Amino acid sequence: MSGVVAMETESVRSGRSERSERSQRDRNHGSRSHRSSRHTGGSSRHHSRDRQYGRDHDTDKDSVSIPMHQGGSGDNPGDDNENHVEGERIEVQILPQDDNWGETTTAITGATSEAGFSMEDMSRINKNLEDSIGFNCARYIGSLLTAVFAIVSSVSPIAMVILPKLNLWVWNTDPCGPKCEGILISFAFKLLILLVGTWALFFRRPKATMPRIFIFRALILFLVFVLTFAFWLFYGVRIYEPLERDYHSIVSFAVSLVDALLFIHYLAIILLEIRQLQPQYVIKVVRSPDGESHSYTVGQLSIQRMAVWCLEQYYKDFAIYNPYLDSLPQYQTKLTGFKFYNVDGESAPVADGRSRAIFAAAARRRDTSHNDRFYEEQEYERRVRKRRARLLVAAEEAFTHIKRRQEQEGPAIPMDPQESAQAIFPSMARALQKYLRITRQQPRYTMDGILQHLAQCISHDMSPKSFLERYLSHGPVLWNDKEYHATQTWVLICEQLLSRDVEHGTLFQLRQGDVSLMITVRKLPHFNLTEEVIDPKNNKFVLRLNSETSV
Repeated sequence: MSGVVAMETESVRSGRSERSERSQRDRNHGSRSHRSSRHTGGSSRHHSRDRQYGRDHDTDKDSVSIPMHQGGSGDNPGDDNENHVEGERIEVQILPQDDNWGETTTAITGATSEAGFSMEDMSRINKNLEDSIGFNCARYIGSLLTAVFAIVSSVSPIAMVILPKLNLWVWNTDPCGPKCEGILISFAFKLLILLVGTWALFFRRPKATMPRIFIFRALILFLVFVLTFAFWLFYGVRIYEPLERDYHSIVSFAVSLVDALLFIHYLAIILLEIRQLQPQYVIKVVRSPDGESHSYTVGQLSIQRMAVWCLEQYYKDFAIYNPYLDSLPQYQTKLTGFKFYNVDGESAPVADGRSRAIFAAAARRRDTSHNDRFYEEQEYERRVRKRRARLLVAAEEAFTHIKRRQEQEGPAIPMDPQESAQAIFPSMARALQKYLRITRQQPRYTMDGILQHLAQCISHDMSPKSFLERYLSHGPVLWNDKEYHATQTWVLICEQLLSRDVEHGTLFQLRQGDVSLMITVRKLPHFNLTEEVIDPKNNKFVLRLNSETSV
């Protein structure tokens, strides 16, 4: 029997050339393949081996496997003819094609490599970096400037007193007598009080970064700068140039600077702290889109400072806004509006009457939409109360299974709070999950956070209601762990200059994403009280009796 040499060629070609080549081969060898398929001997087994070989070695979906077999000369002429016919047969295996070829997918980017950055990425990074640097500069530039002026003004009196005693140049001064020493003691205590007051008033972490300057704060810094500059100017002209010998006069000059700085500090306390304490306005804060509102009384503030004060009250008093509660579960309702088209020419009177009846029914359904909404809200509240009760019962039953280990008690295996929480949580997990689902609070809490809170309550011997307080009541916005950030960015919108003081009728808005706060300002009215004296002679009464009186 002649030997068989198998040759396998694999190539990647275009779809059009492969289809044309396959069609041409099918036309040329269709009849021969049909005749060779009748032989079921060695050719059939060889054919199965070729197909198995093609399946084992075909790893690419885009390749075409064409096994070709050629037969040699043999002793049996019948086998030779059979092998000759089989050698001319070509088997074409067509693999399934995929339209989404990963090898031909092209991504056009501005980067030079997969690990590189494009120009858009670099510009975005630069923008974020500039915004971060600009925000930090704007946040701390006021405090830094205040610190510089405070340090310079506080060190200046000390320098004026010490300079004549440094012996850097020939400056002979008279000795300091008892009166001079008393002034020095007063100078030291005044300066200490000034330093403590300055630290308490100005060296504080800024609560907010405002778009406009704070007028009164800038005024105080300007007065400090002018006063310090003026005293140094007179010190150089009247004391340093003539080399004043009277040390008592030099100390008195420095004490005068400290006294002036103390008076400026008192003025700063009045303008920055006391002025705004007396209530003068009533503001109303309305949150959109849920419409929750609160009213407050405030003193005289600028618009931007009042906006900061309103945000402090908002994070403290307003409940957490849940956008998922805006869409309560509703039942599927039929369409209430119809549109008719006349496609058959003139409409019949019956059709007109039918359309009028349908429109009337739709109008009646629209009139009852408020009734449907009322019953849907009632049903929702009923389901919330029901699941709340189930959650309370499940939590109470779960907490009854744990007890703090006492001394010399039974052989129970002690557990830490985390293990105890993991042990009792599955018994109330389903009830808690259903309650969070119906109240749309699932996105706000995670499993790890709930277990951590449960372990904390167990370790401090808290009751089941104390554990569920976080989920049953809507706490203030500040306690929303999901949206809590160290820095909250809001946009202030107002038609007036933000550094101006508020007045009656001032209206401004604060925005952050989908939440907006509308603040309306009204001035407290002037209360006119009059006195009315009741005459003791007229302060007498008469009892009227009739037949039905019970007295």
